[in-house]
Amino acid sequence: MNERKDTNIWAGITSDEPIALRNWLESIGFTPGILVEGDGDGEVMHSEMLWPDGGRVMIHSANKTDKTFHTPVGSGNLYVVVTDPDAVYARASELGARVVRDMAEEDYGSRGFSIADPEGNVWSFGTYAG
Repeated sequence: MNERKDTNIWAGITSDEPIALRNWLESIGFTPGILVEGDGDGEVMHSEMLWPDGGRVMIHSANKTDKTFHTPVGSGNLYVVVTDPDAVYARASELGARVVRDMAEEDYGSRGFSIADPEGNVWSFGTYAG
């Protein structure tokens, strides 16, 4: 098994519904981190979700004033290293997540799958850790 470490590269996601996306990610297995709300209704200036095996993702509102780090909503494509992809797959299935790539064994030794969140971002979960 590869040693898991937190990463020094953090992915960022722009969301129309950042609180709902945080809740969805928590139900998949992420742990909520910092949440900095803005002045507007439902505005999130900065938030973080942490993966138990290491790594984090930042989520912010599409409606926030500073658009410096915006990407189109639903355009994220993230890979999350997991120790037990079958457990994550089971949680995602229970939630009714849309599977975009079913569980597979890859030629390079990884086992994983991909799902889309409610806004269309693709989250791939697999054992490949480089």
